Amino acid sequence: QLQLVESGGGSVRPGESLTLSCVSTGSRLDSYNIAWFRRAPGKEREGVAAIHSSNGGTYYLERLRGKFTISRDNAKNTVYLQMEKLEPEDTGIYYCAATRSISWYQIQDYVYADWGQGTQVTVSS
Repeated sequence: QLQLVESGGGSVRPGESLTLSCVSTGSRLDSYNIAWFRRAPGKEREGVAAIHSSNGGTYYLERLRGKFTISRDNAKNTVYLQMEKLEPEDTGIYYCAATRSISWYQIQDYVYADWGQGTQVTVSS
């Protein structure tokens, strides 16, 4: 059973960076494709990035490509989301989620079965 735990959120100023981490306290992550989602205040949850379990393949919400970078260290059982040049519009709760589905690259809620509780990111001057 996967138990995903996110960390690394916080309050930053516009232009600053944050790196989020997602670890599993249950099963190992290395057989799962992992995605990051976010829910901004008053908006629907959206997928921002996903990474394949083993081949390093990644997909991004197109407008965030180059600003967000997803990576993983299977030896550490951890997936990361590096976020740069943050803007107030990036404020929200960030979740990691896991799937073994071959449709992992679609970064849609229904593809991902296991979810963490989320970590808050606030970007404000």
